[in-house]
Amino acid sequence: MEHVLLRPATTADLPAVADLHHRVREAAYPRMPRSLHPLSEVRAWVGSWDLAEQEVWVAAAGPEDGGALLGYARVRGDWLDDLYVAPEAAGQGIGGTLLDLVKTLRPGGFCLWVFESNDPARGFYEHRGLVDLERTDGDANEEKEPDVRMAWPGARPLAFLRGLIDEVDEQLGDLLARRAALTRAVQDHKPGTARDPARERAIAEALARRAPALGVERLARIVDAVITESLDAARHR
Repeated sequence: MEHVLLRPATTADLPAVADLHHRVREAAYPRMPRSLHPLSEVRAWVGSWDLAEQEVWVAAAGPEDGGALLGYARVRGDWLDDLYVAPEAAGQGIGGTLLDLVKTLRPGGFCLWVFESNDPARGFYEHRGLVDLERTDGDANEEKEPDVRMAWPGARPLAFLRGLIDEVDEQLGDLLARRAALTRAVQDHKPGTARDPARERAIAEALARRAPALGVERLARIVDAVITESLDAARHR
């Protein structure tokens, strides 16, 4: 196909976007889990998108080729939520063109989620400079399938990645404050002051299932430090 037009989507495009979204999910099985929603629900969901709050760009064939929708990308904030290409248009460079557009729209960088099982998509993103940031067991997605958070770090990778670290540190600070408060509260209900090595080991093992890259032994040392300092803070309240 010689002519592909990139343009912002309008509300008139949303029914075709919904149909393409559903077709891609069906065609990608088993690399991607099938959608849990029938086409009618997908159409209602896509039809509800507020195009003032998210950017949706479509790739369409030129008028001489019938003007059919070939793909679309949806961006919200610093997240690429969707990048889908019609199965019949795969391998024609449309996905790469849409991704290049998103890089232009978000020069400071952006993140996305991709299913761990979707090797072609992960390879597509890796080949174009995106990096893996984290893997999950899928508990946070509705399909409950393992996924990978990837990112394009933008024109200033160090600044982008440090920004993500700052977000994690804020969350970590809140969690440590809660952990210290709970450690203080539980002291009034314990039969003694002795620590429970078996329980602390179980905590480290549970954390290792969430953060396997750190491993049990490193996490055991972290757990020990958190509990030691939380107990010290409780004694000096």
